[in-house]
Amino acid sequence: MPVAETAMSATDVLLSEGVILLGVAVAFVLLFRRFGLGAVLGYLVAGALVGPQGLGLVGGAESKLAIAEIGIVLLLFLVGLELHPARLWRLKRDIFALGLAQVVLCGLALIAIIFYSTGFTWGAAIALGLPLALSSTAQVLPSLKSSGRINSPFGEKVFSILLFQDLSIVPLITIVAALSRNPADAAGPPGWVLAGYTVAAIAGLVLAGRFILRPLLNLVGRQDERELFVAVGLFTVLAAASVMHSLHLSTALGAFVAGVMLADSPYRHEIESDVEPFRSILLGLFFLAVGMVLDLRAVAANPLFVIGMAAMLVAAKTAIIALLARLFGMAWQQALSAGLLLSQGGEFGFVLFAQAQNAYLIAPQAASLFSAIVTFSMATTPFLMLFARRFEFAQPKDRDDLPGPEDAPRGSAIIVGYGRFGQTVAQMLMGHGFGVVLIDKKPAQIEVSSRFDMKVYYGDGTRIDLLRRAGADEARLIAFCIDDPSLDGRVLQPIAEAFPQAALMARVFDRRQILAMQDIELAGVVREVFESAICMGVQAMQTLGVPPEEVEEVERQYRENDGQRLALQIEHGNLLAAKDLMYRPGRGMRLRARGDGEEA
Repeated sequence: MPVAETAMSATDVLLSEGVILLGVAVAFVLLFRRFGLGAVLGYLVAGALVGPQGLGLVGGAESKLAIAEIGIVLLLFLVGLELHPARLWRLKRDIFALGLAQVVLCGLALIAIIFYSTGFTWGAAIALGLPLALSSTAQVLPSLKSSGRINSPFGEKVFSILLFQDLSIVPLITIVAALSRNPADAAGPPGWVLAGYTVAAIAGLVLAGRFILRPLLNLVGRQDERELFVAVGLFTVLAAASVMHSLHLSTALGAFVAGVMLADSPYRHEIESDVEPFRSILLGLFFLAVGMVLDLRAVAANPLFVIGMAAMLVAAKTAIIALLARLFGMAWQQALSAGLLLSQGGEFGFVLFAQAQNAYLIAPQAASLFSAIVTFSMATTPFLMLFARRFEFAQPKDRDDLPGPEDAPRGSAIIVGYGRFGQTVAQMLMGHGFGVVLIDKKPAQIEVSSRFDMKVYYGDGTRIDLLRRAGADEARLIAFCIDDPSLDGRVLQPIAEAFPQAALMARVFDRRQILAMQDIELAGVVREVFESAICMGVQAMQTLGVPPEEVEEVERQYRENDGQRLALQIEHGNLLAAKDLMYRPGRGMRLRARGDGEEA
């Protein structure tokens, strides 16, 4: 009976706190997204409101934070899935040169700031300054992924810095242990042993991925059971994380290595789609827990110190990272954008502050204050990201000589992006006699086009002010022909509202991008390789000797089937919807006769 009562009590607590957390989180995330402030800030404010330091509706912040850190683990696993080992090797210069320089220089600068502004000992300053050099992977990476910039040169440099920061967790823990004044830590393993553990663990994960995990995935794939894929995906992440955790190493690093090992697996997309929902939920819970652990009383007692130190943290990291990024080949606008994106403190700071407190390097009050500083810096990130986007796509000074669209004659259509895709669309419209305004933000493309006597105007065609200068108020059509996976409903909705008389058309990369535009009324959406792929499929059947009438029938049925699949995917908001409509061995089209002579 006591056991049953305890279980019931735990269930009651779980249900009541779950309802409160999710309810408040949904409300604040919707509110903050409505004002363009981002979901992360909504989670932080919601957690602070319902936490022990706020209304006290939910307790156990530390335990929830420990569970929610699995969200960061899942995030790094999904990032690893998108990185082939060959690509990772290609980024080695940015990872080990740019990343190392960022951690070292930012760490030294912040150590000096803390030492000279607080009066702390050098040991305390080192234990606090080095963790502050790390940035928030949980904030920056989702932003890069959602905007489609994770695979761009800009995104690769930012990701390289974040990856090295995660690699540096082990050395930072070693430094804190070496500075420890806690006699109990003397029995801990030396730094070189931890480094050996790291190498051995990574090698073990690589071997396990090749000789255990891949055969297991092949076996599961033959079963055609989605639940097994979910289980195997979560098992892979948690197993890799638990191995690293047992060795007192970075759990996120273990998950990342596991993801890289599966990057070239044929089941990568299936695993990604299965793990993604868990990542989203746990990452939201992580930021809720961060808001809950924020010691509001310590902040209230030292508000100027917390705000001032957070401001110095953001300013120092922005300046140093921007300078380093510029030295590594970025344009100064993109370098400043990278500095702003990475200017906040990171979630691993909370872990390292706890380590420093256990090592008697800092007092509990100092740990609370600097945790609040990290939280405040993280709260600035949504605002800084807005500025970062402006800087990243700002017109450089050395391009002032390029004509802007305000000089363009007014036309019936505006073509945004004059690459291979936009050229064809523009040529056809001009061939019919329509007036067309061409816009592109790549100076090299503008220069090449001028050799063919084509007048292309410089600018970012997703900006409303620039479109207005190009005559969008009078245009009947605005066609976005740019190769930009970040083009979605959030970008197009303001444009549609600003120019309601103009029909909008968009070039998209894949179905995912179509789903991201489902709330926008578009005159046309074209997948960039859809028609060319159908053309090749037709040629392939012709090469194999399929009669012309059957080729036409296959093309007709495929187009109809693809339209049905897409409609169901949009309706359900899920790429896996209608996957049973896909053609595969044993499930083909209904044809009266096949090219190989078999009956349908």
